[in-house]
Amino acid sequence: MSVEVWGPRAERMRLRRPDADDVEMTVDADGWWRCEVDLAHGDRYGFVLGDSEDARPDPRSRRQPDGVHGLSAHVDPATLATAVPVTPAWTGRQLAGGIVYEMHVGSFTPEGTLDAAADRLTHLVELGVSHIELLPVNGFNGVWNWGYDGVLWYTVHEAYGGPAAYRRFVEAAHAAGLAVIQDVVYNHLGPSGNYLPEFGPYLRDAERNTWGSSVDLDQAAVRAFIVENALMWMRDYGVDGLRLDAVHALKDAQPVHILRELAEATDALSAHRGVPLTLIAESDMNDPTLILPREAGGYGLHAQWSDDWHHAVHVALTGETVGYYEDFAAPDALTKVWTRGFFHDGTYSSFRGRDHGHPIPAEVPAWRLVTFAQDHDQIGNRAAGDRLSDSLSPARLAVAAVLTLTAPGTPMLFMGEEWGASTPWAFFTSHPEPELGDATAKGRIEEFARMGWDPESVLDPQDPETFHRSRLAWEEAGDGDHARLLALYRRLARLRREHADLTDPDVATLGAELLRDGDPGHRAWELRRGALRILVNLTDEVLQVSVAPGESVVVATSAAVSETADTVAVPAESAVIVSPGR
Repeated sequence: MSVEVWGPRAERMRLRRPDADDVEMTVDADGWWRCEVDLAHGDRYGFVLGDSEDARPDPRSRRQPDGVHGLSAHVDPATLATAVPVTPAWTGRQLAGGIVYEMHVGSFTPEGTLDAAADRLTHLVELGVSHIELLPVNGFNGVWNWGYDGVLWYTVHEAYGGPAAYRRFVEAAHAAGLAVIQDVVYNHLGPSGNYLPEFGPYLRDAERNTWGSSVDLDQAAVRAFIVENALMWMRDYGVDGLRLDAVHALKDAQPVHILRELAEATDALSAHRGVPLTLIAESDMNDPTLILPREAGGYGLHAQWSDDWHHAVHVALTGETVGYYEDFAAPDALTKVWTRGFFHDGTYSSFRGRDHGHPIPAEVPAWRLVTFAQDHDQIGNRAAGDRLSDSLSPARLAVAAVLTLTAPGTPMLFMGEEWGASTPWAFFTSHPEPELGDATAKGRIEEFARMGWDPESVLDPQDPETFHRSRLAWEEAGDGDHARLLALYRRLARLRREHADLTDPDVATLGAELLRDGDPGHRAWELRRGALRILVNLTDEVLQVSVAPGESVVVATSAAVSETADTVAVPAESAVIVSPGR
């Protein structure tokens, strides 16, 4: 077989294997080094650059049994497929009408493995979700990490179970009727084990983003490295789509943007496989170009996260208005994101100090925005990693559930949200290098100090207890208020399947009205999805709302809701869903 690696910066390249002589490789004009060597599934190998005696892992390594600094292990996709056959009845799940569940493998279960996560899939089926979105699983140094410090994009982290366990998880999810979305990071590399610059110009040394040197998208080989990685997850592992991290950090001046390249390649693979494949972007640009069809000048991605939705709902539930939440204290914040998607659609952003965003055309279906009241960033990037359950009453957590699962977008839940998990989800790392660990902890404190947080409240990401406390406590899901909240989430997910209005993509069917103003955490609204009305009362007084003949309450978060022939009384701190008669 031909072994190849792109390494235009190397003057010499050798293939190294244990208990074998190094094999000299030859290079072509484009910087590709090649040699003919038979590698069996599981064989270890690496590359020796120049006159060094240290071997480096394959930039496209599928497995790193000894960590990101060790030799790679050859993975044969055909061998994996034989060991874990494809689920024959799987025809995929479209995102439209679905519910996404965001999961971090390492803290989802006590074991922190893909196989242990697969054992919990019945919970997700009963919850009513359709798509599991895994936080990054690619190789990083250390044992636990969020995954965004990855340095080997083609690998599956060994502590999670490696590529074989990943394949088992995907097929178990498909057998349960669940699609898998994989979170991938193409905008930077982590600090430990990043050997790519030794091989070639993968990064722009003179240009940085928030997390490090920018990826050099002017290099055709780097672009191919990204596109082929995306296809690997969907082709060789059978995943149903990707979540693209922080695409605003992808600086691309080429005629065809890398996001459009990814969308075109994904659509071609979808046609070949005969199943829906989905690309979801995380972006802070509020630019609908990402999700507009290519025929309309867009990139043709399928969906994007909406931080504006999160911010408006967070302020409504908590009353918190510090930092980037300040603008969302406006009385029209929730009604605007309900009916128009973006709050900042060309309006002034005080956090950025400039006008921000663009309107979403009315023709864009509502499901193309992924909406959420909690996610890994908005929880984990708080000083203590505190969830809404840390500060909100059970009554307000129930209102959060209603807002999330009746939203016009595609709802997304963060693991444990469905029962109001009491465990935090903090920022955690396990860098083996003491200097890197110290720098990470110090940088975290400085970051929060700029935001006005007390340094004493900032958890040390390198403290193992920070990670251990972030693991879900599954035993609480069946107790008291936790169990009642879980039952509500399940009921709301069923309601989405029962009422077509809750999955109708037409934004013309949406309506919203502020019924009672007050401070940002004490307001009341009527929110409409077609004929369904969602009445939300976060004030301290009962809200009396007129109903038409035949209308009745189908879901109420409080037992104190009362109805007459022409009125529904919505208690303080509660929400109801009113449906027309059938």
